[in-house]
Amino acid sequence: MPVSRATRTAAILVGIEAVGVLALAALQVVSLGSGVASLPSAIALLVLTIAGALAVAAFARAIARAQSWGRSGAVVVQLLVIAVAIGAATGEYAHPGMALALTVPAAIVFVAVILAARDAGRDQPRTPES
Repeated sequence: MPVSRATRTAAILVGIEAVGVLALAALQVVSLGSGVASLPSAIALLVLTIAGALAVAAFARAIARAQSWGRSGAVVVQLLVIAVAIGAATGEYAHPGMALALTVPAAIVFVAVILAARDAGRDQPRTPES
């Protein structure tokens, strides 16, 4: 079954996010060599980051295959990123630039995933109501 342009776009954008999370994991590996305050905590964070990257990559693949669970997972990821961005914008160590750098891509991907969901709903065969 061919997928819509919105679905392809959403899958690509979520896939790019997965690559970004993997890049973050690579930075964490490099920081392990430069001395960390707690090696066990750093390794645990690295494992969780890799698991997150794999999950986001799975969402991208599911979106590309027009599976609804991929869109659901991607929406949750975008909402979590926006929540982190709000945290980055507030508090004693607020960094509005970082908050903006997190919010804008998450909002764009969020819209792309919602548009993909809309297209998927349009493509569903209609059944008569009983």
